[in-house]
Amino acid sequence: MKLYTYFRSSAAYRTRIALNLKGLPYETVPVHLVRGEQRFPAFEAINPQMRLPTLTLSEGETLIQSLAIIEYLDDVYPDPPLLPADATERAHVRAAAHIVACDIHPLNNSGPLAYLRKTLGQNDEAVNAWIAHWITAGFAALEKLMRPAPYSFGAQVTMADICLVPQVASARRFKVPLDDFPKIVAVDAACAKLSAFEKARPDRQADAE
Repeated sequence: MKLYTYFRSSAAYRTRIALNLKGLPYETVPVHLVRGEQRFPAFEAINPQMRLPTLTLSEGETLIQSLAIIEYLDDVYPDPPLLPADATERAHVRAAAHIVACDIHPLNNSGPLAYLRKTLGQNDEAVNAWIAHWITAGFAALEKLMRPAPYSFGAQVTMADICLVPQVASARRFKVPLDDFPKIVAVDAACAKLSAFEKARPDRQADAE
């Protein structure tokens, strides 16, 4: 498998964690988002959405969108499972993952932030306030929904943890206070002890700057 990735991309970070948890070998192909390499014709031919992550399977199929990729990996490589067996618990885990991947992350992604700066003329202070607002709003909901023991929903790592850890890293990068979120901080610390999470960290990637 070949993973098109960028060391700072939260969505690519999620996918690296999932691949590592499954114990799957994969080749990384860096795509530098800040330099606009995702818009190069060669990459557009691989992923018409021109976003990361993109996973090319050994049989030639290409998958896009991190949650779709993670669920594919869980379907095809079911051990260890990334979603609970119980349908209600699966819904809770997916909801937590979606709070991060669908509510927090898209508003703080490089495209919207560039639009705020270049098109709407917002300065760094305003952009950072925007980032902090949406992370804090999402984390406030997650803090109430999670049931750490020691992971987001019990003793098994799930897709909720896979999404949460990169978002915590982003919060720390932008200096968003986490004092009001002890459950989130505790889950992040528990995950940090696992090699699958450690190896996926942005600063451990070949393209880290």
